[in-house]
Amino acid sequence: MNRVPTLIPRAKDAPHPHSVNVDVAGRFAFVADLGIDKVMIYKLDAQQGTLTPAAMPFVKLEPGGGPRHFHMHPNGKFAYANNELTNTLAALAFDAETGALTQTQSISTLPEDFNGANTTAEVRVHPNGRFVYVSNRGHESIAIFRIDSATGKLTAAGHAPVLGVQPRNFNIDPSGRFMIVVNQETENVVLFWIDSNTGGLTPTGQEFQIPTPVCVRFVEL
Repeated sequence: MNRVPTLIPRAKDAPHPHSVNVDVAGRFAFVADLGIDKVMIYKLDAQQGTLTPAAMPFVKLEPGGGPRHFHMHPNGKFAYANNELTNTLAALAFDAETGALTQTQSISTLPEDFNGANTTAEVRVHPNGRFVYVSNRGHESIAIFRIDSATGKLTAAGHAPVLGVQPRNFNIDPSGRFMIVVNQETENVVLFWIDSNTGGLTPTGQEFQIPTPVCVRFVEL
């Protein structure tokens, strides 16, 4: 079995918001809109529960890219958005005062020799701020990137097989030691060790089945 997601053709320039994330300070919210190739930027009033457009209301990403998910760097200076349809990862500089985002780089999530169908799904920055990861559905891998601490720009650092099909989501535990990957098509959840020096992933041998897994989150108890 080696199927990839069937994409519904998107209407030209029609909004398709896919995810909402908040900056480190909790002042701004970012909506990755797959339909219009923008990350929308809002001022967040958490007490009132309101959103208002920021002075710079959006950042435009590559045409046809389809930004899906978005994750802030723990230093509050950088952010990353994965383009689902063009299999790229956008590096962004963040102005914590105004909420403005500026794209500084776009880098492929796939090996140069891969020619199959693929879409990206999730993006996560490691808690130590040194690495960022993106899941590939089709190549069935987690793409690993090193982060330049001064600029936030990325260098490709390899791929780890997810031991399943269609890794729709993954997450890193708060300690930064483990990654949990959920493979929607093969309905398996796989646990990996994370090498904090290289960013590499190694299967722990722990794996279990769950029907159609699509998301994993950690909750403080």
